[in-house]
Amino acid sequence: MAAIPTPQRPRERLLALGPEALADAELLAVLLGTGKRGRSALDLGHDLLAEYGGPAGLAGALPAELARRGGIGPVKAARVVAAFNLARRMSPANARVQLRDNASIAEAVRPWLAHAQRERLVVVVCDAALRVRRAFVITEGAADHCLVPVREILTAVLLHDGAGFAVAHNHPSGDVRPSEADEHVTASLRLAADAVGLDFLGHLVIGGEQWASCAGGR
Repeated sequence: MAAIPTPQRPRERLLALGPEALADAELLAVLLGTGKRGRSALDLGHDLLAEYGGPAGLAGALPAELARRGGIGPVKAARVVAAFNLARRMSPANARVQLRDNASIAEAVRPWLAHAQRERLVVVVCDAALRVRRAFVITEGAADHCLVPVREILTAVLLHDGAGFAVAHNHPSGDVRPSEADEHVTASLRLAADAVGLDFLGHLVIGGEQWASCAGGR
């Protein structure tokens, strides 16, 4: 495999032309830093994007599954996952947007859930004016279920000085119909929130670009 001339390497192109000039695979190659025998970092970037269907799909990859790939390993996997999580923290879910309705809740949690391959539970903490203070993944489970720790959710909301909160989890299958267990958890969250004086805004199920609301919210 011929070496890429220095001026054409992704890192040098980024420094000379700015990140806007680089393709997705080149930006990923900068994160990876090095390749493996017979495959450059740029080749690995192309491989990852092809396997996951682009940056959005790669954003949902787990560190362990990336680390198992040849030429990646735990250090490079950590870099990639960290970069996507930094990007998520600049998303509308952390831009002091107001949770006006279920659609705005869905938009706030989408960066965490839309392409996740396992079920994740996201908590969105808001102030008394329903402006987002913080959003984060509180638990992650298997491909078809995850635990909903009611006490841990309430504790996290109070620790972040929240006046209210919403929760959402994804169904990797794409089926957004709430299960009986989802409805039960929603009712439990509502009762627990009422008991400590928190405003429970709702519980959504996300499947790709679709979403549905569980009964028992605000």
